Amino acid sequence: MNLSRFFIGRPVATALLMLGIMVAGLMSYRSLPVADLPSVDFPTIMVRASMSGASPETMAASVAIPLEKQFSTIAGLDSMTSVNALGSTRIVLQFSLERDIDAAAQDVQTALAASQRSLPDDMPEPPGMRKVNPADSAIFYLALNSDTMRISDVNEYGENFMAQRISMIQGVAQVDVYGSQKYATRVQVDPQALAAVNLGLDEVAAALRSGNTNLPVGVIQGSNREYTIQSSGKLMSADEFRPLIVTWRNGAPVRLDAIANVVDSVENDQRRSWYNGKRSLVLAIQ
Repeated sequence: MNLSRFFIGRPVATALLMLGIMVAGLMSYRSLPVADLPSVDFPTIMVRASMSGASPETMAASVAIPLEKQFSTIAGLDSMTSVNALGSTRIVLQFSLERDIDAAAQDVQTALAASQRSLPDDMPEPPGMRKVNPADSAIFYLALNSDTMRISDVNEYGENFMAQRISMIQGVAQVDVYGSQKYATRVQVDPQALAAVNLGLDEVAAALRSGNTNLPVGVIQGSNREYTIQSSGKLMSADEFRPLIVTWRNGAPVRLDAIANVVDSVENDQRRSWYNGKRSLVLAIQ
């Protein structure tokens, strides 16, 4: 039996059938449920910036405001929220639904490059950005600890090796590091020793900056040959910082270990995390 022939031979019945289907569809459409909280993924980008020792007011005035001025010119930006804490600034940019997240990320990267001249010169690293989904949360946690390694070494292995490898797995959006303990050399200056040699903290800070650089030195030119001078000025541990010459007094050098206690430590010694009673580093996988 040819189904099409049945409808072609009975046009009136076909028209009535289609009309009935249309009426039933319209009535059913009005009864369709509507989700009160639909699942919507807004294009969202988070920008982070850090500057050690800066107060929240300083971060807001010298870092957040210049960045916000650049971000406010991006098309399709719905909302911008900034949170300033001790030594850090976090800005969350939320775009309209019709805005492509990749195109928005390019605009944010361009705005970051344009704002470099307005940011403080003593920032350890430029601001970074990443795509985020505020509705997502970590579904898997890895705790790293060691009985023999320093927590800073565990942090370097977990953050620079494991987190990067895990983020390359298909389906992994990002890997957050909780309780980050990056290595740093801590210089505990003795005020009495500074006063004894008539030295200020700004001079000590300037000596640390100038003594811990990795810049090209130059060349030595002769009549027949030319030699390139290679010098690694990067200081990697407290033992290398201690003999650093801060200044000269009465023809004698004043070294760093004479006016300060130099120890191996971490960038933020107020942040710690534990797992089963052990100092640990936690990788949160989304």
